[in-house]
Amino acid sequence: MILRKAGMGDIPGILRLINGYAAQGLMLPRNGFELAENIRDFTVAVEGGEVHGCAALHFYGPTMAEVRSLAVDPSMKRAGVGRKLMEAVEEEARQFGLELLFAFTYVPDFFARLGYRQVDRSELPLKAWKDCLRCPKFQACDEIAVLKWLKPEAERTLRAADPLADALIPLPVLRGN
Repeated sequence: MILRKAGMGDIPGILRLINGYAAQGLMLPRNGFELAENIRDFTVAVEGGEVHGCAALHFYGPTMAEVRSLAVDPSMKRAGVGRKLMEAVEEEARQFGLELLFAFTYVPDFFARLGYRQVDRSELPLKAWKDCLRCPKFQACDEIAVLKWLKPEAERTLRAADPLADALIPLPVLRGN
């Protein structure tokens, strides 16, 4: 299994994975145009020329990003593909100097094994409204928010500067928005 940044030729395989989960109500469906626009966000797991997994790193400013579209071919589940993809996007985030990653998921246990913790979604940046507005679950979202500090010193600095900081993470870059 090779992990690499996605290219335009990977779009059909990524669509197959994402839209397979979307048909089960587990992800938002995507189309080729959307993927072409965001292909630089994606890392893929490829074997024998076929895409068996994907994950995207979507930036929300200079310090944080969302892990999106994490999908693994159902025949490859429990083979470590998801973990390898997460390690790759986390390394990419570190190379960009990001401090925080977050995700919205139906599998919080997977993320917990990777050091993410569950938080109240109101403590995270507003997801891109274009995604939320077209979601059939917009009024009753049941995804679970998780986050991971890539730079623990950033969390300690925040907590030391904000005596009101509790178990949830208030992100100061969003205050007043």
